[in-house]
Amino acid sequence: MDIIGTIFSTGNDFITMFQSGGAIVYLLTIIGLYGLFLAIEKILYLRRASKVDLSEIMIIVNESMAHGGSLEALRAIGNFKTPISRIISEALKIGYRSKSEVEDNMEQVFIVEMGKMMKGLSTLQTIIEVSPLIGLIGTVIGMWYTFKDLGVNSDITLMSNGIYIAIITTIFGLAVAIILLPLYTHIKSMIEIQLDNIEIAKKMSNWRNAEMKVWIEKDIDEVIEALQESPGIIQVKQIQDEQANLKIYLKPNMLEKGIKTIIREKSDTQNRIVESKLKQ
Repeated sequence: MDIIGTIFSTGNDFITMFQSGGAIVYLLTIIGLYGLFLAIEKILYLRRASKVDLSEIMIIVNESMAHGGSLEALRAIGNFKTPISRIISEALKIGYRSKSEVEDNMEQVFIVEMGKMMKGLSTLQTIIEVSPLIGLIGTVIGMWYTFKDLGVNSDITLMSNGIYIAIITTIFGLAVAIILLPLYTHIKSMIEIQLDNIEIAKKMSNWRNAEMKVWIEKDIDEVIEALQESPGIIQVKQIQDEQANLKIYLKPNMLEKGIKTIIREKSDTQNRIVESKLKQ
């Protein structure tokens, strides 16, 4: 019973403080709750973004690459929908696209994901910085009431109301900052971890070699000649396969144009990339 009584007494004291603080305390409460909402929302988003580890994604990519190539790897990680998986997905499209196109798309994905991660963070920081200052305004107002009452009547008991307001607003202002600051620091550390993982993912998906199987309807000799003259293509040879008749060995980092673009510039023949396997 004593514990329950203490809880009720503390609750009543808090309500009294809240009501006595006036407009300043109401304002601090509103922006404090808004800041808390922003912090919780951001933490939940970053937890979802990091639910799948980078090493786990790369294991899935390598296993899928061995079985069905880059298209299979794209399908395997397509459901993750995390910043890292989106970056790697763009890297898997090398060959279908040129090196510069892939790098541009990876940069665009990075900018979009960075914007999502940083959204609301500046607002949260502003709330943390401004809350103690708003509390300080309440302190000044409370002291003004104190000196005003003291000028009218020198009774020391009349000073208590102004001092009480000054203390309450200071407490609320500091409380908002103290509660939100650790959350802000935690969010910043989570973002830094994500950015580090993205940089590692870029390096891990820097494919050194690739093999592609392509089906060409006609003009095979002309297409082979065009491919062999293109930067990044190591070797092109004809193969006997149910779905493909050309096999291309290439260095993705040197590829200036996508394979389909190279073929299309030389011939109007129908073509399709049957398989693409990337190697680190």
